[in-house]
Amino acid sequence: MSPVISAGDTAWVLVSTGLVMLMVPGLALFYGGLVRQKNALNTFMMSLSALGIVTVQWVLGGYSIAFGPGNSWLGGLSWWGLAGVGAAPNPAYAATVPHLAFAVFQAMFAAITVALISGAVVERLRFSAYLLFALAWTTFVYDPLARWVWGDGGWLRSLGALDFAGGTVVHVSAGTAALVAAVMLGQRRAVARGALVPHNVPFTLLGAGLLWFGWFGFNAGSALGASPVAVNALVTTHAAAAAALTAWLLLDLWRNGRTTAVGAATGAIVGLVAITPAAGFVTPRAALVIGVLAAGCSYGAMQLRARTRIDDALDVFACHGVAGIAGALLTGVFATTSVNAAGADGLLAGHPEQLGVQTVAVLVTMALSATLTAAIIATLRAVMAIRVSLGDELVGLDASDHGEEAYHVGDVGELAGGAPLGGVILIQPEEAPVTASAA
Repeated sequence: MSPVISAGDTAWVLVSTGLVMLMVPGLALFYGGLVRQKNALNTFMMSLSALGIVTVQWVLGGYSIAFGPGNSWLGGLSWWGLAGVGAAPNPAYAATVPHLAFAVFQAMFAAITVALISGAVVERLRFSAYLLFALAWTTFVYDPLARWVWGDGGWLRSLGALDFAGGTVVHVSAGTAALVAAVMLGQRRAVARGALVPHNVPFTLLGAGLLWFGWFGFNAGSALGASPVAVNALVTTHAAAAAALTAWLLLDLWRNGRTTAVGAATGAIVGLVAITPAAGFVTPRAALVIGVLAAGCSYGAMQLRARTRIDDALDVFACHGVAGIAGALLTGVFATTSVNAAGADGLLAGHPEQLGVQTVAVLVTMALSATLTAAIIATLRAVMAIRVSLGDELVGLDASDHGEEAYHVGDVGELAGGAPLGGVILIQPEEAPVTASAA
């Protein structure tokens, strides 16, 4: 019997595609609010440009490498330009929606993954170098990893690794790449002279809200249909985010005697990251535990990173890498076939070997991402200057790389030393007193 397209399933996948696409400007707001004013546009552009360049790569060959006919390691190029990817379903991936709908849904995941990495290297990486990095990293890291974990016959999928919506493929890979990139680029000039303050915390809160909203498509959409599994994924996604946000507030209150808006936003994102691999495999009760445990792990990782000289500017590794690792491993603990018969039982359901499989998937992901990220950066460094000059870093990348300003105040007039005029700070000092953590 030939596959039958479901209007309901197709509608849900198309809506979910739009929700995941919305996460890109959400990420731009989240990251953009955390940097200094003079680098806000550049940070926004790193997210937005990824949506463009990665989508082009995905259509031309990325989708075929990740999901096309091939072997357990790589797909071939028989689907290049999305040739042969049309209205008919592909039962290997989604039996009730057009193949083209599945392909465009997956394109959004590829785009936001490389955008996540940008948070570690903001305020010092040349924009031209970032574009080349995004293209190379998607081709040599993301596409093969998506093949291994989600592709038909992919070797990690065949091993039994569970990754419902991208714990390893998206978050562990991006977090690991972010750490490597931050180490190889070195510190920003101003870091050694004091903590750098977010220039627009409301942007960050708005971005976190859009990410939370979009994550319903990210996770529940990965059920690839309007089904009970999709409902469970939506509920567990919300529960884990809420639990992690609450845990983060309590940790801040215990450690500092007060809570911060940036901390609340970060806690929610950590919970969303952690539940991503588990969303369609665990119960809502387990999601609460996953959110709390991931919050503790990421919070501790940020405190440890702050004691080092590693300038992961927006703590991408602690937020996405550590929370992604925690979520992938906890999937092996809490997964149950009572939620999703297509999944597997984890440690608490009497199958401890699933935790071992999840560990292998995490280690493989980290090894692939770390090795190839280092190779890509080293190659780019050999052929071009990838870091901005000291002068450009002091001026800001908005002006040096884009010739634009996030906030134009020329018509109002400038007051020396950042004096307020009508409640607006016109010039932001290079170093300002710490009022909130950037993570």
